[in-house]
Amino acid sequence: MIGFIIWIVVGGIIGWLASIVMRTDAQQGILLNIIVGIVGAFLAGLVMGGGSINRDINLTSILASLVGAIVLLAIVNFFRRGRVR
Repeated sequence: MIGFIIWIVVGGIIGWLASIVMRTDAQQGILLNIIVGIVGAFLAGLVMGGGSINRDINLTSILASLVGAIVLLAIVNFFRRGRVR
């Protein structure tokens, strides 16, 4: 149960930071920040972990999750607006 709460908190922070970087913070709320952060972390874990998700929280995994969330927001923005910012 604690692991799930940590995923939500860290996912929210990562999603919020990614939305600031991509300048979409005003368009999305906390729920979307959490979803973007968790999905970004999942995608980064799949790419960097060779098909597995890393359950450890360290600086490398946080940075990888942030990059995954930024890439996810860039893809969403591309399809939403038809171009990448």
